[in-house]
Formats: sequence, C-alpha cells, structure tokens
Amino acid sequence: MHLASRASPFEFSKFPIQILKANTLGIWVALGIAKKHKATLLYTSSSEIYGNPPPKYIPTPETYNGNVDPVGPRSCYDEAKRCGEAFVVAYRLQHDLDTRIIRIFNSYGPRMRAGDVYGRVIPRFIDQALTNAPITVFGDGTQTRAFTYVTDMINGLLRAGLMPTARGQVVNIGNNVETQIIKLAQLIKKLAKSHSPIKFYPLPIADPERRCPNITRAQQLIQWQPATCLEDGLNATIKWFKQIA
Repeated sequence: MHLASRASPFEFSKFPIQILKANTLGIWVALGIAKKHKATLLYTSSSEIYGNPPPKYIPTPETYNGNVDPVGPRSCYDEAKRCGEAFVVAYRLQHDLDTRIIRIFNSYGPRMRAGDVYGRVIPRFIDQALTNAPITVFGDGTQTRAFTYVTDMINGLLRAGLMPTARGQVVNIGNNVETQIIKLAQLIKKLAKSHSPIKFYPLPIADPERRCPNITRAQQLIQWQPATCLEDGLNATIKWFKQIA
C-alpha cells in the first residue's frame, strides 16, 4: 500500500520536490517491489487529481478527467498524483500486476497534526477553537469539502486492497456529503464550546470551490459507504485533542 506523501496545501510551496518524488519515484519503487513478489499494490491517489470540477461534475465520478493547472501552486501534488496513477496503470498493462487506485477525499480524525505549517483544516480549526484563538477561514467560507472519518477511510482502503472486484479499478473513497467551510468552523466552535472569533482571510490561489465524490463505484464494487456523520467524527477528534492538550 502506497500512502506516502505530504498532503497539506500549506506544504506545497515548502516541499514541492519531496511531494513530487513521493508520488512518482516512490510509487515506481513500490511497483517494482510488488512486481518482484507478485503482490497486489494499492495506490492512494487523491481528489486533487480532479482539480476544480465544473458544477455538472459535482458529485465527481471517476470518469471525470480533471481540470488541473500543470504549473499552478498545487501542481507538485495534483500532477504528481496523476503521474503516479499513470505509473500504476503502466505496470498493470505491461506486467499484468494486480493494482488498485483509490482517490481519497478529505479525511480526518484523532492523531492528525495541527498548526499552520501542516494546515489541514479540521485539526487547525479544532486547535484554534480549544485555545479560543481566532478560527481562520479562507475566502468567504462557502467553498465545500467532503470530510471522511478515519475509520471509514481505513475500511474503504482495506476493502479496496483485498476484494477481487477492485482489481484494476479506480475508486473514489470519501464522504458524499458536502460541507461548507464556514459551517464546519461554526460546528467545531459549537462542539468545542469555544469563544473563538471567526476571522476571514484571502482565499489561496487555485483553491477548489467544491469537492464531493460520486461513490457509486465504491458502493457497487466493494460495498463501501461512509458510516460516521460529521458531528460524531468531530466529537471524537475534539475529545482526542483535549486529551493531549
């Protein structure tokens, strides 16, 4: 299973070469090992490969080819993931390797790093809320993401890696409920019983407007769908952050 890459947009400008290598040279090495041992290989790609889909492709199916800027500020990640997928397909075609590609949508849960450097939205908001610091929302907060709790994500990855029906397939794994970032901030503030103000900052360049997966293929091929609602997942994550504070 190849799950190795920095994934925070805040890291794209700091570690672009590491990110590119993890998803190109890294998957190439992993594919070679899988080929040598006749193993199954599962590659965790990303919803980033879709870029910024137009409204008619929301929820986004695996058949959508993407709207990605190859020289934009997110290119080190989204183009590397696209290249990684091409490596996986090439080994499947040329060496008949048993491969599976999973496109992960925003996942979260206990043990995620917080702080501005790492920059993932849920742990950052929780950390800010628990310290009563300003909750920093980029843009007007109407952009959406689809948040998948960690246990649901692991369930999907294991099913995709082990079930014969997923061989050679590309499958979205993510929650099919869209959440506006401003509503996420308000919900975290409420659940954390926080007095944090919500402050707005300019939206980063090329930040996708909407993210939501079509999970029909996951439902049909591996009998998977998310089981944890956002509020329950956030409560569990906030509880963990309180324990380590």
